[in-house]
Amino acid sequence: QVQLVESGGGLVQAGGSLRLSCAASGSGRRVSTMSWYREAPGKQRDLVARISRDGTTDYPDSVKGRFTISRDVAKNTVYLQMNSLNPEDTDVYYCKALVSGAGYWGQGTQVTVSS
Repeated sequence: QVQLVESGGGLVQAGGSLRLSCAASGSGRRVSTMSWYREAPGKQRDLVARISRDGTTDYPDSVKGRFTISRDVAKNTVYLQMNSLNPEDTDVYYCKALVSGAGYWGQGTQVTVSS
């Protein structure tokens, strides 16, 4: 089965930056789309960024211009560069990978932005 491990979360001041990483392993099949989601307590898990295998990206308006998703296909690793962070970005961030049409989730990494 596919395992996803996120890293890079932590505490940062408003206006600062963080870079999240997510590595997929345990699958002999190629990883297609990889995404980042975030979830606050009592709220739904929302898409933050998505990137296809060929590099096509997708962002919601809430993060456009501030967040950048990228990937290393050979390493099955996806990254999320987050700039101009504000307290509204405080959430648990989850990595998702699509492998042979099935979705897999990481455990999540906490991002906390202080004012």
